[in-house]
Amino acid sequence: MADVETGAAIIDGKAFAEGLRARIGVAAANFAHQAGRRPGLAVVLVGEDPASQVYVGAKGKACEAAGMASFEHRLPADTSEAALLSLVERLNHDDAVDGILVQMPLPAGLDEQAIIAAINPDKDVDGFHVINAGRLSVGQEGFVPCTPLGCMMLLKDRLGDLSGLDAVVIGRSNIVGKPMAQLLVDANATVTIAHSRTRNLPEIVRRADIVIAAVGRPEMVRGDWIKPGATVIDVGINRLPPADGATKGRLVGDVAFAEARAVAGAITPVPGGVGPMTIAVLLRNTLVAAHHHAGMDAPEGL
Repeated sequence: MADVETGAAIIDGKAFAEGLRARIGVAAANFAHQAGRRPGLAVVLVGEDPASQVYVGAKGKACEAAGMASFEHRLPADTSEAALLSLVERLNHDDAVDGILVQMPLPAGLDEQAIIAAINPDKDVDGFHVINAGRLSVGQEGFVPCTPLGCMMLLKDRLGDLSGLDAVVIGRSNIVGKPMAQLLVDANATVTIAHSRTRNLPEIVRRADIVIAAVGRPEMVRGDWIKPGATVIDVGINRLPPADGATKGRLVGDVAFAEARAVAGAITPVPGGVGPMTIAVLLRNTLVAAHHHAGMDAPEGL
């Protein structure tokens, strides 16, 4: 969607995700017809974190809408690590379950890395297991974390071939920054990983044809950091303090959107950009896992 005043294009992640989910629905129906069962995703929620409850509910609804089976396991906050590991092990051996997602963050006292490590890597549709991280780093097939894979889909849809483009990833998390950088390297981009402690960060960003902002600081990336015509993918989602008597502050990304859209060639909004892609890609990963589990080739175009 082009903006007449600024010339920037808004990258509509919501529309792209809806198209992807529609294709997944068709492929899931075909799988169910051939395999005699629906693809299945198990989501485990420990405790009562409000945001996590919303996410888990949304994932369950998305599964059902796509023709997949959703298995929710809601455990109390005082669940022991042994009990949680036992549940993961049962799900690893459950033939109705193709993907396992343990909702983070976990309550204090539970070792998140130990729980992730207990998930069968071939059911690790979040892509957080060290084996899947290793597969990504050496170019083998495996599951990639949903948010960076969604970003990559948006980039390729917008730009096509990324070969030779300069890309800066601001953020170095295992969930977004590191896998995002690896995906860009695999697409033959020239990649710089930056972060909040990078020296001369504005100068580094100004060289980039592609900017991925995933640092978790509201509106940190300013418009004068952006190279004219660059493509900006804003992964951040931050709620500002309420203003002017409002009960809730507005949602913003890690990029100062109004400033950046005046310079960029294309940019994702917050909300409505990267966010909708994450659940869509989770469904995509679950569908791929189901095909592998059933000894079938995964459908193309996903």
